[in-house]
Amino acid sequence: MAERSSTGLLMMMLDPSPAIAMTLPAEVREKLAELELELSEGDITQKGYEKKRGKLLAPYIPQIQGVDPSLQIEHRIQTSSQVAPPGSKQNKPRVANSRDECFRSDLHTEAVQAALAKYKERKMPMPSKRRSVLVQSSVEACTPPDTSSASEDEGSLRRQGRIASSSPYQAHPSVEHWFNRVIQGSSTSSSASSTSSHPGGRPHHATNTTSASAATVLADLMAHTQLDNHSAPPDVTGLSERSVHAERPQVASMRGLPRGYTHTSVMETADGVPVNSRVSSKIQQLLNTLKRPKRPPLREFFVDDFEELLDVQHPDPNQPKPEGGEMRPLNGDPLGVVTNWPPSLLASLQRWGTTQPKSPCLTALDNAGKPIYTLTYGKLWTRSQKLAYTLLNKLSTRNEPLLRPGDRVALVFPNNDPVMFMVAFYACLLAELVPVPIEVPLTRKDAGSQQVGFLLGSCGVTLALTTDACQKGLPKAQTGEVVTFKGWPRLLWFVTDGKHVAKPPKDWHPPIRDACNEIAYIEYKTSKEGSTMGITVSHSAMLAHCHALTQACGYTEGEIITNVLDFKRDAGLWHGVLTSVMNRMHVISIPYSLMKVNPLSWIQKVHTYKARVAVVKSRDMHWSLLAQRDQRDISLSSLRMLIVADGANPWSISSCDAFLNVFQARGLRPEVICPCASSSEAMTVAIRRPPEMGVPPPGKAVLSMSGLSYGVIRVDTEEKLSVLTVQDVGQVMPGALVCVIRLEGTPYLCRTDEVGEICVSSSSTGISYYGLPGMTKTVFETIPVTSSGAPISDRPFTRTSLLGFIGPDNLVFVVGKMDGLMVVSGRRHNADDVVATALAVEPMKFVYRGRIAVFSLSVLHDERIVVVAEQRPDASEEDSFQWMSRVLQAIDSIHQVGVYCLALVPANTLPKAPLGGIHISETKQRFLEGALHPCNVLMCPHTCVTNLPKPRQKQPGTEVGPASMIVGNLVAGKRIAQACGRDVSQLEDNDQFLYMQDVLQWRAQATPDHPLFLLLNAKGTVANTASCVQLHKRAERVAVALMERGRLNTGDHVALVYPPGVDLIATFYGCLYAGCVPVTVRPPHPQNLTTTLPTVKMIVEVSKSVCILTTQAIMKLLKSKEAAAAVDIKTWPLILDTDDLPRKRIPQIYKPPTPEMLAYLDFSVSTTGILAGVKMSHAATSALCRSVKLQCELYPSRQIAICLDPYCGLGFALWCLCSVYSGHQSILVPPLELETNPSLWLSAVSQFKVRVTFCSYSVMEMCTKALGSQTEALRLRSVNLSCVRTCMVVAEERPRITLTQSFSKIFKDLGLSSRAVSTTFGCRVNVAICLQGTSGPDPTTVYLDMRALRHDRVRLVERGSPHSLPLTESGKILPGVKVIIANTETKGPLGDSHLGEIWVSSPHNATGYYTVYGEEALHADHFSTRLSFGDTQTVWARTGYLGFLRRTELTDASGERHDALYVVGSLDETLELRGMRYHPIDIETSVIRSHKSIAECAVFTWTNLLVVVVELEGSEQEALDLVALVTNVVLEEHYLIVGVVVVVDPGVIPINSRGEKQRMHLRDGFLADQLDPIYVAYNM
Repeated sequence: MAERSSTGLLMMMLDPSPAIAMTLPAEVREKLAELELELSEGDITQKGYEKKRGKLLAPYIPQIQGVDPSLQIEHRIQTSSQVAPPGSKQNKPRVANSRDECFRSDLHTEAVQAALAKYKERKMPMPSKRRSVLVQSSVEACTPPDTSSASEDEGSLRRQGRIASSSPYQAHPSVEHWFNRVIQGSSTSSSASSTSSHPGGRPHHATNTTSASAATVLADLMAHTQLDNHSAPPDVTGLSERSVHAERPQVASMRGLPRGYTHTSVMETADGVPVNSRVSSKIQQLLNTLKRPKRPPLREFFVDDFEELLDVQHPDPNQPKPEGGEMRPLNGDPLGVVTNWPPSLLASLQRWGTTQPKSPCLTALDNAGKPIYTLTYGKLWTRSQKLAYTLLNKLSTRNEPLLRPGDRVALVFPNNDPVMFMVAFYACLLAELVPVPIEVPLTRKDAGSQQVGFLLGSCGVTLALTTDACQKGLPKAQTGEVVTFKGWPRLLWFVTDGKHVAKPPKDWHPPIRDACNEIAYIEYKTSKEGSTMGITVSHSAMLAHCHALTQACGYTEGEIITNVLDFKRDAGLWHGVLTSVMNRMHVISIPYSLMKVNPLSWIQKVHTYKARVAVVKSRDMHWSLLAQRDQRDISLSSLRMLIVADGANPWSISSCDAFLNVFQARGLRPEVICPCASSSEAMTVAIRRPPEMGVPPPGKAVLSMSGLSYGVIRVDTEEKLSVLTVQDVGQVMPGALVCVIRLEGTPYLCRTDEVGEICVSSSSTGISYYGLPGMTKTVFETIPVTSSGAPISDRPFTRTSLLGFIGPDNLVFVVGKMDGLMVVSGRRHNADDVVATALAVEPMKFVYRGRIAVFSLSVLHDERIVVVAEQRPDASEEDSFQWMSRVLQAIDSIHQVGVYCLALVPANTLPKAPLGGIHISETKQRFLEGALHPCNVLMCPHTCVTNLPKPRQKQPGTEVGPASMIVGNLVAGKRIAQACGRDVSQLEDNDQFLYMQDVLQWRAQATPDHPLFLLLNAKGTVANTASCVQLHKRAERVAVALMERGRLNTGDHVALVYPPGVDLIATFYGCLYAGCVPVTVRPPHPQNLTTTLPTVKMIVEVSKSVCILTTQAIMKLLKSKEAAAAVDIKTWPLILDTDDLPRKRIPQIYKPPTPEMLAYLDFSVSTTGILAGVKMSHAATSALCRSVKLQCELYPSRQIAICLDPYCGLGFALWCLCSVYSGHQSILVPPLELETNPSLWLSAVSQFKVRVTFCSYSVMEMCTKALGSQTEALRLRSVNLSCVRTCMVVAEERPRITLTQSFSKIFKDLGLSSRAVSTTFGCRVNVAICLQGTSGPDPTTVYLDMRALRHDRVRLVERGSPHSLPLTESGKILPGVKVIIANTETKGPLGDSHLGEIWVSSPHNATGYYTVYGEEALHADHFSTRLSFGDTQTVWARTGYLGFLRRTELTDASGERHDALYVVGSLDETLELRGMRYHPIDIETSVIRSHKSIAECAVFTWTNLLVVVVELEGSEQEALDLVALVTNVVLEEHYLIVGVVVVVDPGVIPINSRGEKQRMHLRDGFLADQLDPIYVAYNM
């Protein structure tokens, strides 16, 4: 955006003598301008530019004592808007766009700079980004100039105690104060250069570094400093902050490679754990930023019992309201009656074509600006007749003419061929066909191309007319035909060049009818949403519009007019193709491609042809300003009208003023500039008349932006920062009636000081949207009414989509368009205004060619503003971050509205509109689909989302207390939520065998050769077996070894470190035989010792094991060098290997004195990262086996297949205990083997015709992902799952419905019954509470309202209702188990279908935690707790899980109504946010759904910020697309603001053997900065 300024002034030079700027000689100003241009085009680096500019200006600046003048000036002028940069001598081609020019306004630039100066700098944490995601590729771009981090002593460049100040801040005096307040922040982030420290004294402004390094340092300070608490409100986030001041050596580090952290800020987490890491300090900055309250105070909310109501935005009582009277509709001048007025446009074509055939009609230019062809009226008449004849008579399919009068025909002509277009357009009119002009499609994926195809399809277009050159350039299919573009109908392409056109016979004449209401042509228009509509214009409206334009512009016969606009639509078509023919004018058509090469071309043509009228857009004026100094001898004195077609854009005024400023000296009269307002629907609405018509002088209004946002006109002085200066667009068109109506609801007339939508009633507007009767009615047939409800006229009005008002002298003023309107919290903002503000922030440095798109999205019932800008290729991370934070401040300060998302994309990547502007709707679409691929994103949901529901507060005294009347089993009028499995007290089953070792001994005698275990290897063959007697004998050998080699005493703890297999089972029973207490431990992973070995060591230590039993291979591993790197291997207890034990019999098997003695310890790492070992007594062990045996009907004749880890919980019990107890045969499938052979488990189930099988979620997921597409191959290998009656997923979590359902669906083809799959539930206090088993009703599914669940309420809804969450019961309650639901706080019983903690009472409950630190007191109540009222005798164990019981309509085996237990989630895992309880899995499910590339997600909180970690499956370019999508979906579905979004590689989120996410490990890894994230976004 080097084009900021129009005048030759150096604006805002913050020098004591602003007069200097005026005294610069012309050639210096010219050279400066050239430099500016070079910089804006990227031909010179910022550094080179500053150096050259410093040299140029040095002689003209009074020196300040001892300061290098070049530096001084550089600091001074950095923020200024300079001399208009003129084009360089060679007229470089310049890529253009339609956005930058309209928004330039020096006043606005000053306003923005002033607003920013007022801002107290807010520190924001800079996002951290992996090196590969950085946009730049060269090291040059990454390392700030002059501080290249090559050598160690580079630090000396930045002298100690000094800090280089970056210019923008030097502008205002408070900067000194601001720097003094700076406290050193964290160590450098992976994407920022190291901060420079200033331990001693006041920092001086260094004068020996370049501004580039200054900017870097400053950006770093912005990223890494906190303001000390002299002004901060009290800390509400529960964080204690300390800052460390320390002398530390300078460390210069290259971005992306931190040189070691020389110092970190010490901080504590909420629970007092000190955390040293840059991540936590960034979060601290984020919290500091959020602490300064930005949002309006919360108003009263309505909290319904169930609903969380979003905050209703009440109108501000102090907002301005319109006070004027009701406006009166305004009539244009009557249409003059002209005697020789033609009856139709074709009649005038015929008249001029026959009477004035030599008269020039249209001159086309080539890219060098030379005239290539002049079409005369005679040629136009004959050529269009020929083409009309050909179209009607020479095109046929199966002897039927292809086209009939009234058919629609597409006109596909490039912008540099107006002649062919004009001939084709008039040929269609002569043939009574309806032309539909569209853009030339360049690729199959043009922005908006699909919508154009939809328009062509709905218009029934079958034929496209084009030129030979254009047809050759279109993409072709293999057959050589033009490809069918995406979404387009099949078209026949017809080339209209001479050789394809037939000469009509002498007697053929086209019918020249009077203008009627038949459709003449269809003009396309793209709506705000991106859909393309066709606006139909009738012959009579076309004629009336030409008549009105002729009268308003005073066109006369034979005038010369230059047209720079697109001649296919809008003003370019109206003036340059239609009205020109009506008046036999000569049009000089300037193609867009010529304007790109030579922006002055239109002015040169005005001069050469002495044109009376020019039709341009403000950007054309703007471009010509940049290049004007090349031409000394241009004269614009011939112009009587310079029509500014986009005069309705409020920002066009600065182009007009600047243009006049420069060209007044070249003969341009001020009064010839005529802005006009038009819309596709209403055509020209108003235009400023040429001076000879005696009209009132032009008007200018300076309006308060704040007033406009409330739809009210308040005139303001230009002193205020937030004002909008608008020029009038002249008077209403002749013959039209205009009024202004309210935007929403009934079309009431506005008051005189109110902004509304301008509506027009006249004979010269469009008549409909083709094929869209509903929309046509609202737009083309509006009936405005007065406040009393009476219609103002019997004629229908057309809405113009222009927002404006009628000012003094009946002049029309336009302040914006409906397309750019964004209504945020009830206030209106205009996209163009926001663009202008963003461009005024350090414009020329940063935004590439001024390309900025602004649009709004609807998130959480309000519009949210999104700003997307293209950044210059050489912009550094620091530049972009600094620019972003300043844009936020500027928009906030000038428009009083927060920006929801600010995204930067690489240069030239936004979708382009046909004439080079940005295609807004396509940009928005890509943003929402996650296909924009930004290189930087800043989300600010904290500032702009102000309508969240009120944080929930617990109401005191609403809980049921002990005083409630309990009658029988009712609490507060509801059945108490309790349920139990079959009663086992009456069963005399195997009572004599209380001890597992006795059972095994008995089986070894009774059925010695009965096979108990079959272990399969990865190939699916049997690797090992064990019969009853083999197992007994192996166990004996182990027991002897423990006693003789280990010299162990009874009660000693022994760690068993084995891979899944028969050895593990044998050593377990060997321990029992010897009277030792076994502890099963998963062996370390040889490839991953650093993370797996410490867990082994920890379990061995915490369990106080005095001996480790293992295999020789693992024994070597435990003592290896690699192990020594991970743990202290000298402190291992005695390690025995059991590979070759002597065959010895044990003298006697140990018999415990009481069944309550400890049998084994069960250690498991919970999902919250806590290692918890529970004590299992002999009694509990056999009770567990008995319950499982009864539930699953296990007998010695049965076979079951187990694909589980055998180290803890129910997996261990099924693997090691149940077969021995019940005598059935277990087929053991180690889950690790599935990594090499995913079909192993299912093949085994099929091969052994297993009826009952167990697996884990991770196994099920592996099968679903790996075998989903291979069911056919499995069927051919005769895998058949119809034998399976029950397949149970062993889990300690809420059932994963989507996974179990997709598993059932995929393997249905292999005969798996849809009823077979079910889940189990266990936890630490009781490893098996529910198990589906073989009999009993099928599991039921209910749907819960997620919003009620956050309030700890269960509210059942219908399937598919919004916010519904499906929940399946977790299997049937096991025999002997009793379950009750208790209130977590009062410990009272709850009623049916109430959410509370699940308590369990059963003979196989664990007896307590086994922990080394003796913290049992904390957890004592987990295992022995009682209800506070009701049944206060029973001893319960607390599971730590939330759930509810619900009595169903089904009956169970005993004939009773069945009670279903639904598990909602672990209490430890839940997130308490805004006073509500969230289950991470619910948020994660939403996030995974938000983008196809999100493979996995985990959430956790850190100091009440929600952190979302997503694994990206796809290219790293997509990483930043996810930030906005994740934030949106969590806001929409959970009413939560995401604090940090972390994008990581697949596999980073840790998952345990049960397939559960280890969110706390992830959190620790994130805070310790170990995740190597692709991108970390800190939402503001």
